[in-house]
Amino acid sequence: MATVSVSATARPAPRRRAGSRRSTLTRGAALGLGVSLVWFSLLVLIPLSAVVVTAAGGGWDTYVSILTNEQTRAAIQLTVGQAVLVTCLNIVIGTIIAWVLVRDQFVGKRLLDVVIDIPFALPTIVAGLVLLSLYGPNSPIGLEWANTSRSVSLALAFVTLPFIVRTVQPVLEELDHDVEEAAASLGASRSTIVRRIILPSLVPAIAAGAALSFARAISEYGSLVLLSGNLPFKTEVVSVRVLSFVEGGNTAAAAAVATIMLAVALIVIVVLDVIQRRVAHRG
Repeated sequence: MATVSVSATARPAPRRRAGSRRSTLTRGAALGLGVSLVWFSLLVLIPLSAVVVTAAGGGWDTYVSILTNEQTRAAIQLTVGQAVLVTCLNIVIGTIIAWVLVRDQFVGKRLLDVVIDIPFALPTIVAGLVLLSLYGPNSPIGLEWANTSRSVSLALAFVTLPFIVRTVQPVLEELDHDVEEAAASLGASRSTIVRRIILPSLVPAIAAGAALSFARAISEYGSLVLLSGNLPFKTEVVSVRVLSFVEGGNTAAAAAVATIMLAVALIVIVVLDVIQRRVAHRG
């Protein structure tokens, strides 16, 4: 019988552990990452840490005194409530404007596309002056909303509207019309196409724009100074209240209010992220 020589069984190549990933950064990319982290730390992380440390220096008594102070609590409630209201309004109106700018053709479309960015370009104090000239005393359109709660909503809506439009608009431009036409040819209704195809694609952009809109609203100052009148318990917002603490030499109280608003902003961002994931998953 002929003998059959059996070669040694080749050992399989060792698998990489799931947790061990080799870095693919080149020297140039690593240098860029280091510079970016240093710059981000100088602009964001270190100042935020300083604010938290300053607030913590006063102990829990500072937070208790802030939250039990009626004027400060009224400013926080007004700011957060108006920011939520304006953000919800911007989600609807901003998405509609973005849809019209992308999907429709009409006279003055390019002009409208440019006008949307005016709140970005105007200094906030100039925006407040513009709003005061239109909605202040002796209003040319008969809407004297200065020094009222409506002035807060108006100013916040003016400075935050572009965030939703500019985050949703590029996503709408990239959506493939063939997918919508294919769904329609298979018998899907317009509402089904919007709910199952268009909306899941837009939700991440809407959530990102809403987060930016809310963050800008709770920190707005310049456009409110002239229009709202900064009346305690009526039109005074958090930014004005923080400035009052700083001018009074109570930096611990100002830092405590700042950290509270930072926590509120983080909570809203997390909630928006959860909503976006759930809607995208259902779609």
